[in-house]
Amino acid sequence: MADVAARVSLAPAGTGHRLTTSGIVARTVVASLIAGAVLGLPLLTADFWDQAIGLAAIYAIIGLSVNIITGHAGQISLGHQAFVGIGAFVSAFLIGTIPQIGFTGVLMVAGAAGGAMALVLGLVALRIRGLYLALLTLAFGLMAETTLFNWRAFTGGGAGAPAPRPLALQTDQAFAYFCLATVAAVLFLDWRLVKTRAGRAIVSVRNDERVAATLGINVTGYKLLAFVLGGLVAGVAGSLFAHWNQFVQAADFGLEQALVWILMAVVGGLGSRAGVVIGSAFFALFPVLLDTFVASDVGTIRIPFTDVEFLAATLVPLLGALLLLLTITLYPGGIGQQLLPIRRWLAGGPFVEHGHRGTHVVEPGGPAGSPALAEPTVEIPAVGAALEVEGPVEGSSEPTTEIAVVGGVDA
Repeated sequence: MADVAARVSLAPAGTGHRLTTSGIVARTVVASLIAGAVLGLPLLTADFWDQAIGLAAIYAIIGLSVNIITGHAGQISLGHQAFVGIGAFVSAFLIGTIPQIGFTGVLMVAGAAGGAMALVLGLVALRIRGLYLALLTLAFGLMAETTLFNWRAFTGGGAGAPAPRPLALQTDQAFAYFCLATVAAVLFLDWRLVKTRAGRAIVSVRNDERVAATLGINVTGYKLLAFVLGGLVAGVAGSLFAHWNQFVQAADFGLEQALVWILMAVVGGLGSRAGVVIGSAFFALFPVLLDTFVASDVGTIRIPFTDVEFLAATLVPLLGALLLLLTITLYPGGIGQQLLPIRRWLAGGPFVEHGHRGTHVVEPGGPAGSPALAEPTVEIPAVGAALEVEGPVEGSSEPTTEIAVVGGVDA
């Protein structure tokens, strides 16, 4: 496909775009500012906001676990509270009964418990799809919420169970940094996943199950793998949530919460790690910001010029629904689609706005109005769109068609 690559260019990093010294400096400065803002924020805030940052990081991990199942594999899971909840209760149970296992051991076992629960669900559910899969995962989550999470010997029943932090993470600032480090680890592992053969197979199942099956891919097996990996990450997030709150109860893992987790992944942009992290952090911080700056002392908001009041907490599902409608109708790729030009630029490519055509691309740090890309480009498709080009296979005279999903999953 060498001649095809010569004729069609999407101008990503490393494709005919040479970085100038000023371009490298600009990217380094921007990346350093972003990293410094994230890492320095807990040092500049009070304990209350350190706790909020920790929660945002935990939500980001939950969003990434949803992204593995729904974004990478294209499967619907409305029972995600089962995976997160089992991780939280296993963590609280182990730290209370076998404290010598240590915090790291607790995290590993909690993740394994989430993966095992996802495996149980996957073995039953993944031979069906669509509406029936959604209903089955919904029923599974409700079952875990009403029965398993109220098992008194394991969870403490309605009274819940304590989940103390280890000595090294007693302060909210230290725990926030640990959660941020865990987000970084999950991001790296997810990035490596989509570059492996198994990760590419999972994405191909999402694109078209029948085509994947004709290529010899075990469709059910890779769906199951995605569920298990998503459950494992969700279990780790559940463990962190338990120790973040230092107490865990069944009410923390209801259907409403599971729907919020799905919404934040969709609004963030399925398949986009950066978008999912930002969307998840927003949904975690929005109630805190609302309570701090808008709501009254009793947690209510008054509609201006009226006597009507409502609970601030009810705004979160409402906002999620509105953002979901905007995402579906105006921005199908979510936040990740809007971040795509910036992400490509930081990775070394030119800054190309959505819908841009032609050869003139602004390169920060270069001469004003000068073209930064010498070869022709085509319009960059939306996230998840398919690009189809025709040409001969290298070493063969027969024409073929190559179909590549552009931007559907972060590379």
